[in-house]
Amino acid sequence: MLHDCIIIGGGIAGTQAAIQLGRYSTYRVLVIDSGYGRSSVCHTYHNILGWPEGVTGEDLRRTGRKQAEALGVEFVQDTVMEAAQDGERFVLTTGTGKRFFSHTVLLATGMMDRYPEIPGLRDALGYSIYICPDCDGYEIVDQKTVLIGSGEHGSGMAVLLSERTPHLTYINHERAPIEERLLEHMRKLGIGYEEKKVAEVRSDDHRDIRSVVLEDGRELQADKGFIAFGGSHVRTELAAQLGVTLEGNRHIKTDSRTKMTDVEGVWAAGDIGLHSELSTIAMGEGTQAAIWIHKKLRKIHKSL
Repeated sequence: MLHDCIIIGGGIAGTQAAIQLGRYSTYRVLVIDSGYGRSSVCHTYHNILGWPEGVTGEDLRRTGRKQAEALGVEFVQDTVMEAAQDGERFVLTTGTGKRFFSHTVLLATGMMDRYPEIPGLRDALGYSIYICPDCDGYEIVDQKTVLIGSGEHGSGMAVLLSERTPHLTYINHERAPIEERLLEHMRKLGIGYEEKKVAEVRSDDHRDIRSVVLEDGRELQADKGFIAFGGSHVRTELAAQLGVTLEGNRHIKTDSRTKMTDVEGVWAAGDIGLHSELSTIAMGEGTQAAIWIHKKLRKIHKSL
């Protein structure tokens, strides 16, 4: 079967695009989703219109999929391993050996943050330990906060977060080097500094952080936490296979109006693009890309 559009990634951007394309009631749309992404990690989003008490990434994925399926969009749980162009169509091959064909492709593969397997850390992510200062800096205002990170990536985050709270300690978990001038800058801002591994994150009900235990046995009390390790994985391998130009940080620069890449028929939306990595922006880009995919498909259908 030749699909009109295949969306790779069923996270925030991909599912929002699927809903928009489904509402045109015209196209054969398929979403190929691995079932796990950055939105799966985030237990609670607090910055989305209509959800003042917060909403989990999994809830958004689940309800969004139901909404798209009701509009005729098909979902397949699989992982696309290879992407190529064959004449006027695109060919996608999954890890299970299936091949799918489409007129257009939307890359919404997102990215994954790097963080170590510290006992208790994963459970509290999104509830009381955060990743994005733009999304969740508000949550730590005047709160006793620990930032667990690595080297200068973490020190940069510490300086940024110090604008939100004067009660901040940066724990350089990986003991990566930091220039003396940066350490001095943190000291001037009143940021505490520990160059120790974190042995455990302790929290109430596996949600609300109350302390972190260092490798030397000391326990640091905390009301909130952040992580900043750098080296996040931007999932643009398929874009590279299709010949899309990647920036130095491996993100994709798209047309600001259409969200199409520099390869005709290939769009990109969400965290793989060059922008602030926010769920609300991903929603907008998913919709924006879908509108211009619709314009492209109208031309294709008229020519058939």
